[in-house]
Amino acid sequence: MLKNKITDLLTIKYPIIQAPMAGGITTSQLVAAVSNHGGLGNIGAGYMSPQQLRDQISEIRELTANSFGVNLFVPNEFEASEDEIHRASSFLQPIREQLNVSETLSIEIPEPKNGFIAFKEQIEVVIDEKVSICSFTFGIPSSEVIDLLKQHNIILIGTATTVREAVEIEKIGMDMVVVQGSEAGGHRGNFLDGSQNSLVGLMSLIPQVVDRVNIPVIAAGGIMDGRGLLASLCLGAQAVQMGTAFLTCIESGAHNVYKEAILKSHEDQTVLTRAFSGKWARGINNQFIQNTEEHQHTFPEFPVQNTLTQSIRKAAASQNNQEFMSLWSGQSPRLAKIQTVESLIHQMIDEAEKIKV
Repeated sequence: MLKNKITDLLTIKYPIIQAPMAGGITTSQLVAAVSNHGGLGNIGAGYMSPQQLRDQISEIRELTANSFGVNLFVPNEFEASEDEIHRASSFLQPIREQLNVSETLSIEIPEPKNGFIAFKEQIEVVIDEKVSICSFTFGIPSSEVIDLLKQHNIILIGTATTVREAVEIEKIGMDMVVVQGSEAGGHRGNFLDGSQNSLVGLMSLIPQVVDRVNIPVIAAGGIMDGRGLLASLCLGAQAVQMGTAFLTCIESGAHNVYKEAILKSHEDQTVLTRAFSGKWARGINNQFIQNTEEHQHTFPEFPVQNTLTQSIRKAAASQNNQEFMSLWSGQSPRLAKIQTVESLIHQMIDEAEKIKV
């Protein structure tokens, strides 16, 4: 059961994939360790410049000879009026002052065209560096991008939160689909269905997607151990993708305060919020989320709101203040441990093998 089409296509020993968490968590050490110990490591390149991505690919290749992937954010058109931005920034100003952040309303707001240009350049890096696996979040790339990557024999993986989204991913020609249950930490990968309509639990989502698509399915959302792995495989998935479990590993680049927050949290302490980035995401409840809860629907879309809160998140991290950091986490924080990647993967496989027997 642990050997299947996905392990063959991705040339990995175990059907375990490290989620591509953007923002510095997926260090070269983390990605390489996962690949070296039988899983698939992934670079969370969503916020990276093309040169940063190129540099990290080179670093990882010095640490592992095995396969690893790159994950990109599919850019989308977005609108944000000056008035909307001004209101959101004014609302955040007292928090900036509380954290002694000098930045005011002179924040440079991203333009949609810049996102598309950066994405095109990231694609060029993936091709130039001969990366063998590329995954996407927040949507589906154009058929031209898909065709270009296919010409270079790159395995393509999409992210879906509903059956309808998974079907579209298969239609456009991707090779695999990550199905993201509502338990998943971090940003929601929905792109066709609204955030509330796409909150389907993973154990319900897996078999429904498996019955509708022919491409292999990867399960994501709240999976932390061998039990979650085996349950997902029994429902028809051929691999699991895990974020929070790897986030607290020693090799992860997550802030120590962030890791500690997860280790001390319970399943009822994660909530969905769009206050940090303008896109719905699951994280550990804190003062920032509570203070902004009533206003979060008025904040501008991603990536504008993400830019407006960037200095707040950065200052909070430098001050070891978890109350104003974005502490993304899935719904199984009680199962998180501080351990090496090697220990996590081996314990998962041992547990799955024992249950199987």
